Amino acid sequence: MTKTSDSERKWAYDPKPGSKPFLFLELAQPDVDGFSDPVSVTKFRGRYRSLQFGNGGDWCRDSSSLAQYYNIERRKDKGKITHVRLHGLRKQRSSKPIPEKIRKVICAKECCVTAVGASGNKIQCDHKDGRQDDPRLNDPSLVTEDDFQPLHQAVNSAKRQHCKECKETNSRFDAKRLGYSVSQIKGNGEYRGTCIGCYWHDPIEFNRVICSKFK
Repeated sequence: MTKTSDSERKWAYDPKPGSKPFLFLELAQPDVDGFSDPVSVTKFRGRYRSLQFGNGGDWCRDSSSLAQYYNIERRKDKGKITHVRLHGLRKQRSSKPIPEKIRKVICAKECCVTAVGASGNKIQCDHKDGRQDDPRLNDPSLVTEDDFQPLHQAVNSAKRQHCKECKETNSRFDAKRLGYSVSQIKGNGEYRGTCIGCYWHDPIEFNRVICSKFK
């Protein structure tokens, strides 16, 4: 496919220039419907060397930022990825995308749990509200930076699993599992329509409240 200049790009996703998703889109050049030709891993050289895989394919996994916008096909031979192809635009969930301005600000920060920085594109913009069922959070014109927090992708995966368990059982995460002296800082262990008070809603606020008791 013919490459276009930055000013002519019409990608569904506009990642940070030089990032792995940016470089792959530059190589793949998806059409307006989000389809691309298969891109061989042999092309991950020179300018595109950072796309080479270590364990798995971090930037093209189903949990990656790229996969929020595109269906990703990973072709394998003997267990190793040989080609990556974009297979159309991903259907959007009822919640709307996070405003790019907010995403960039949040993803430039350290993870609020591990204090790991933004190098390597591992920081993700996480909705503090794990259920995302507040109508206001589904309106990009109404959300603010305070509705989100920076989490390392591994931490965000852990949060998603705990939020999934909360939805299935209606039991909020028990912070005593992490060694804290209390389970929640507001409310109790039963989910009653709000995530506030749960460790995963705002780890920084959770720690601030716990630490204030030792002054």
